[in-house]
Amino acid sequence: MTPGLHELLLGPAPEVAPGLLGSVFVCVRPDGAVALRITELEAYGGPHDSDLPDPGAHTYRGRTARNASMFEAPGRIYVYFTYGLHHAVNFVCRDEGVGGGILVRSGEVVLGHDAAVDRRLATRSTAPADAALARGPGNVARALGLSREDDGAALADLGRHGDPVAAVRAAVDRAPEPSWTGLALPADPAGDVVVTPRTGVSGPGGSEEFPWRYALAGEPSVSPYRKATVKRRRTR
Repeated sequence: MTPGLHELLLGPAPEVAPGLLGSVFVCVRPDGAVALRITELEAYGGPHDSDLPDPGAHTYRGRTARNASMFEAPGRIYVYFTYGLHHAVNFVCRDEGVGGGILVRSGEVVLGHDAAVDRRLATRSTAPADAALARGPGNVARALGLSREDDGAALADLGRHGDPVAAVRAAVDRAPEPSWTGLALPADPAGDVVVTPRTGVSGPGGSEEFPWRYALAGEPSVSPYRKATVKRRRTR
């Protein structure tokens, strides 16, 4: 039997992430619902003493007040504020207490285009191209209307569908709650997946030992791969 979302998320992030490409991630807010077809993800493991130690993950040094959601039961979201600039969102993986997550790096807006544009315009003077509306983790969270207040929120399992976009539209139409998040899985896994090291991750976690970035080939919404930049201390 095909596992449901929460059962699927019990697995290690590098095993789960490729199967989530093409899923539709929806966030319903009082000012509108926005949904993305996910085109790019990154997997993150656990603490240094776990079965999947990951020096590039927020979990690496163990549980803290900031990353506590990554150690909760699977089927929740971890939202964090990064570089003092923007938010980013992960799907929590593994059994409760283990630690792990899947970062949503990019997606194609398939529902709530106008709401997504309005949210992006809150921090810029001109509307981005449609392909760039949710390109990059900060733009994903901004388009969806996510913030630290959403950290730890439950992720509704909207099932597997041949047309996950239609399934999400139907769920939004029938749900009375003003605020919720959910994920609809595709009936079949994505066929052409690009695999690389994670983008912008410094140190060993960004090396080829961790080829945990997954993207749909040829998708214009996917962010460009870039290595982390090494900042050198200035000398006199």
